[in-house]
Amino acid sequence: MQKKVEKKSGKKKEMITVEVKKEIIKKYERGMRVAEIARFYKKSTSTICTILKKKEEIRGLDPAKGVTRISKQRPRVLEDVEKLLLVWINEKQLAGDTVTENLVCEKAKTLYTDLVSKLPGTSTEKEEGFKASRGWFDNFKRRSGIRSVARHGEAASLDAKAAEAFATEFQKLMVSECYLPEQVFNCDETRLFWKKMPKRTYITEEENAVPGHKPMKDHLTLLFCANASGDFKVKPLLVYHAENPRAFKKCKVQKSQLNVMWRSNSKAWVTRILFIEWINEAFCPEVKRYLLGKNLPLRALLVMDNAPAHPPGFEDDLLEEFKFIKVKFLPPSTTPILQPMDQQVISNFKKLYIKALFQQCFEVTKGTNLTLREFWKNHFHIVNCLKIIDKAWDGVTKRTLSSAWRKLWPDCVLGHDLEGLAHEQEAPVVDEIVSLGKTMGLEVNEDDIQELVEDHGQELTTDELMDLHRELQQEVMETSSAEGEEKKAEESLTSKEI
Repeated sequence: MQKKVEKKSGKKKEMITVEVKKEIIKKYERGMRVAEIARFYKKSTSTICTILKKKEEIRGLDPAKGVTRISKQRPRVLEDVEKLLLVWINEKQLAGDTVTENLVCEKAKTLYTDLVSKLPGTSTEKEEGFKASRGWFDNFKRRSGIRSVARHGEAASLDAKAAEAFATEFQKLMVSECYLPEQVFNCDETRLFWKKMPKRTYITEEENAVPGHKPMKDHLTLLFCANASGDFKVKPLLVYHAENPRAFKKCKVQKSQLNVMWRSNSKAWVTRILFIEWINEAFCPEVKRYLLGKNLPLRALLVMDNAPAHPPGFEDDLLEEFKFIKVKFLPPSTTPILQPMDQQVISNFKKLYIKALFQQCFEVTKGTNLTLREFWKNHFHIVNCLKIIDKAWDGVTKRTLSSAWRKLWPDCVLGHDLEGLAHEQEAPVVDEIVSLGKTMGLEVNEDDIQELVEDHGQELTTDELMDLHRELQQEVMETSSAEGEEKKAEESLTSKEI
């Protein structure tokens, strides 16, 4: 006897996020009628009325983006953790990094500990109260609607397959479009803690013992760019937190004469606006002059990751005379494998920076009456840093820049002896840094130097994620305020698309 199976009719109910509920309340308070709001969001009038009845409660909520339900039992700090976690996941994925369940859970625990430590009356019990369990992760995925986080063990195979497929496609494109290595460029950003010493040196230990401002945490962001033949470097973009540092006036610096394009904002981040300025004022004109000087066809390709500062579509912002430049984006989760600048180029620059920094410290202490402590505290400033950046970037060789394309475009580096190239070039640099450090009485070894290089590439801190979250909220508010003017254009879109 066969059993009858009843099929449930009707569509799956789509939950309304807290963000959308707040938008509904705003629209109502601006004079939009319930029936109009219901049509706009394709919801029933009873649903809209229920939301409006609870408007005071909804206004007081500040959940993670995408969350549809708020439990009264959930501590506020967990809501904050999930808000920052979604910002972090978005930044990681835009940068091309793979995000796994394990990484998310570890980051959640770190954020929880950081946020709880800022609360009054923090205890060890509070800090250990959140385990970021598998159950929490599954609930977090359901609440926020994220779909792109890989389970443990999936990431490496997904990355490798995606990278291999893209590299094959890219090599075919180079052949079909007849691009020369001189015409193909890659750019990437990196953070530089320009006044940082290895952790075990007495200078670092002294600074850590003093409360307040930590000069060694002062950082800037650099955007480097070069072509696949390795014979042309574009002027780097440098973003610092101050537009006119005091040292500029003291040293009579003219920013237009610097070997970097100097820009500033409060967080020393490369933004879309600054990136477009660099493209139109530095990259495009320099590439055009270079190609014309080489008697090469006026066509170029810029390969880059999908970082927040350069999302797809920015080609529309190119000036008309630079429309010969095309863009190719690396797929997510492949940039550590494929991106040329990540294949020892930026790492090599940072080692050369540290070497030049130690050389300057050695020469000053040897040739003057200043001690290393006095020079570091009172005389080493951003202008010194700029000179060292110039020296280090100039020291990155044509061979290093060209061989960095070996994974993405091996045909353009054929003939080079690539095996062990990175180690051949970097090992002597590290040895020289260690030797210089010991000459100055600093306790350093190879591991200390490697740790310092990795520190320069560290991800956003909890405080920086909070700042970024506030900036994103501000953007959303600005967009919402303009929606009244574009109501007719938006009426054809669903709330999800909006």
